[in-house]
Amino acid sequence: MGTPKRHTILLVDDHPLVREGLALRISLEADLQVCGEAAGPAEALQAIERLQPDLVLVDLSLKGGHGIELILGVKKRYPKIRLLVLSGFPEALYAERSLRAGADGYLNKQESTDRLLIAIRSVLAGRRYLSTELERRLADLALGRPSEPDSTTSRLSDREIEIFRLIGQGLSTKAIAESLYLSPHTIDTHRENIKRKLGLANAAELIRAAVQYVLEHG
Repeated sequence: MGTPKRHTILLVDDHPLVREGLALRISLEADLQVCGEAAGPAEALQAIERLQPDLVLVDLSLKGGHGIELILGVKKRYPKIRLLVLSGFPEALYAERSLRAGADGYLNKQESTDRLLIAIRSVLAGRRYLSTELERRLADLALGRPSEPDSTTSRLSDREIEIFRLIGQGLSTKAIAESLYLSPHTIDTHRENIKRKLGLANAAELIRAAVQYVLEHG
């Protein structure tokens, strides 16, 4: 018996400790190996061009960009590369958006490493990896029975949802800017856009709406 082929995986996450932990765990698998790491979209695209991995394991909150933007870019340039989202964001916020952008699966970071390995192998085998709840929602859509849409999610862009959620968690403009590697001015612009799209009159209404959103969606 020969040595089994080891599928190559690129890790894209802006936290070095997370990447290190994932790399150590994946290295224990005979059929999987981490071929590279990246902290943001630009670095990830350069690594993909150089390494041509079989799968990209990508977080949505990245240094200097958003995971959805990276997924769109990868699928446009490298349509055969598989993409699995591993995110701390609740599935209800981003799973369907990730799939529409071209991801092959979505997994929350709170899941076990065993579940992660199942998801990785499913995606590498050409299958989409979804939770039972997301499969149900997608099946309802396919059968013409869409679930009640989230009006907030539908109105806001991916970046705006991310900022809206951070506002609801109590972060200041400065703290949000630092966590997303953006300028405070850019965050202020997003705040104004969110207020306009949601019909909110002032900062107090924005904060109340954001807190309520976090309470409902996690």
